[in-house]
Amino acid sequence: MSTRQLTEKQQAFMAVLFEEAGGDVVVAKRLAGYSDNTPSTVVVEALKDEIFEATKLYMSRVGPKAAVAYASALDDPTQLGVKEKLMAAGQILDRAGVVKTERVSVESTGGLFILPPKNADDTEAT
Repeated sequence: MSTRQLTEKQQAFMAVLFEEAGGDVVVAKRLAGYSDNTPSTVVVEALKDEIFEATKLYMSRVGPKAAVAYASALDDPTQLGVKEKLMAAGQILDRAGVVKTERVSVESTGGLFILPPKNADDTEAT
């Protein structure tokens, strides 16, 4: 995380954001002791780097749970809501960089491109 010194309220906000507040910045603001008159945007703007780092850490923490969801679907593919569960788990793993690693490799050794032969229908149209 960041090496800068946070205030007590900022530390409290970060401590509850992904736990008791469930990711809700308004709830985290209240739990941290901020006034209801303090705009959430002010708190978030001041902590955006710390929130970003904490979000990456949180995704690393829930990644294994998403992987287990895939495995449990293999064991019992008839469980209720398995399709939605797999879609959500796939999104989490994708954003954590675990799945859907796509590699595109384009190689060219020359400037010659060979087309397939024309169909008989194509030559009659021209």
